[in-house]
This record gives sequence, structure tokens and C-alpha cells, in this order.
Amino acid sequence: MANILVVDDELGIRDLLSEILNDEGHNVELAQNAAQARSARARSRPDLVLLDIWMPDTDGVTLLKEWSSTGQLTMPVIMMSGHATIETAVEATKIGAQSFLEKPITMQKLLKAVEGALARETPGNGPALRPKPGPGYVSTPVPQMAELTVEAAMTGGQTIPAPVEMGPQARQTFELDKPLRDARDEFEKSYFEFHLAKEGGSMTRVAEKTGLERTHLYRKLKQLGVDLSRGKRSAG
Repeated sequence: MANILVVDDELGIRDLLSEILNDEGHNVELAQNAAQARSARARSRPDLVLLDIWMPDTDGVTLLKEWSSTGQLTMPVIMMSGHATIETAVEATKIGAQSFLEKPITMQKLLKAVEGALARETPGNGPALRPKPGPGYVSTPVPQMAELTVEAAMTGGQTIPAPVEMGPQARQTFELDKPLRDARDEFEKSYFEFHLAKEGGSMTRVAEKTGLERTHLYRKLKQLGVDLSRGKRSAG
């Protein structure tokens, strides 16, 4: 679990990122401009900052330069923009940004960028005192500046999940000599329980994996009588 500061002037972006990151167990603080970001940075000393480039008072690259020049860039920063260019990517990376996220931001890219940033060193301060990536994860190197592309700058050497070794729970035996509805409910309950355990109880990840909207997923799990705390206990 990390303390993450989200800086963006768009309410919808702040709400979306806050919901996803909170669901992953992180503590999230929100700022809608550079002034609020400065206060939050000084007050809460976040483990990671998600920083929008285009803001009404001070743009994100200027704020990044300010933190770097005053010795306040002690945490990884992920830049966000819907209009990223190779020049902006190179400039922000030289200043100390870990990576870019291109808007609209997908959940998969967000989570990979956050995992990668928290696993790497803090700019200029050596290794950060942050949770290590868990078993089953390998880190890829950050691209060299000479080889940097817009795509590389946006993804910035993410932590990539290795193939998951499935345990016995991945295979189940079901009794077929019963009404179709009962057999289907039994299968679906086992299916969702398996994915909840595999994803550590994260409803966001399970929704993405199963292709269901979160609201629909909650209703489905309640209908099937699935214990929502089971996945989190298994992961603990």
C-alpha cells in the first residue's frame, strides 16, 4: 500500500484514478492544480505522484522542474497527458519523470505504471523504501534516451507479470446430474471465487478479467452468495 498524490484539473480523471487506486489498497490524495499539489507534497510526502501536464495555473513539466531544482523530487512521478509528444517525453524523463500515461487512461496501463514506479528507485535518492514487487513479477529496464520513443516514454519499462502458476483450485469437478440453473450457479460461484483469490480480492481486477462492469459484478457475486472477503484473506 502506498500514498499516492493525483494531480489533475479534470474532476472525472481524479475520480476515476482515485477509485481504481483505492480499490487496489492505496491511500489517495487529490489536487486539481499546482498550488494544491505543492501543499499536498509538503504535507503528506507521497510515495508516488501522478501529474497532469496541462493545468491552468502551472503546467506539470514546470512543476516537475521546480521540485527537481529544489530537491523535492524525492518520489517517482508519472506524467499524464492526452497530447504527449516525443519532445515532452524526453524533457520530462530528463528532469526525472518515471513514465507517461496517455489519456484516456486504461486501468491496465495505470496499474502497470504504478507498480513499475513504486518498484524502482526514487530519482536522485537511491533505493526507495517501498514495497518490493511480489513473487511472479520481473522488472524490465528503462529505455535509454537515445532509443526513446513516445510509446517507450509513456510505458517507461513497466513491471510485467510473469505467467501465473495455477494451483489445484484452477480445476474443479462439477456434478452434472442436476438442473441446468443449479449447475450453472455452482460453476459461476467457483469461477468467481477462483478469480477473487487469484487477484487478492480486487474487484477492479476481477471485473477487468471477467469482462463485467463492476456494478454488475457486485450484483452477480451477491446473487451467488460469494464471500467477498475470501480473496483478501487468501492473499494475506
